[in-house]
Amino acid sequence: GYYEAYYLKAQKIRTLIKEDFDSAFKHFDVIISPTTPTTAFKINEKISDPLSMYLSDIATIPVNLAGLPSISIPCGVDKIGLPIGLQITGRSFDEETILRTAFSFEQETQYRNIKPKLQMEK
Repeated sequence: GYYEAYYLKAQKIRTLIKEDFDSAFKHFDVIISPTTPTTAFKINEKISDPLSMYLSDIATIPVNLAGLPSISIPCGVDKIGLPIGLQITGRSFDEETILRTAFSFEQETQYRNIKPKLQMEK
């Protein structure tokens, strides 16, 4: 039926995504990218545009589909003080490398000490 065909096609696409990452990892130990294309949403901010919500996950979806370990750590703030995330992705079953990379980044920068100003809307 349709379910089986859809599932098989999804698995083929997942395999292609995984192969692309595997190819990159022949040359690099980790892949570093923004966690999202924009900074964090404000607390209680209502986003009615589904495209904006989809795009907020655009950098994390391929990593999840490929089943790869990844970590997001702070790497700065925008002009109004909202955090910016840095995503570090590693090879399958190589969490140690991404954790060591994240730790090294945090030790060499001061971004871990920046606390965003939380403004609760009433």
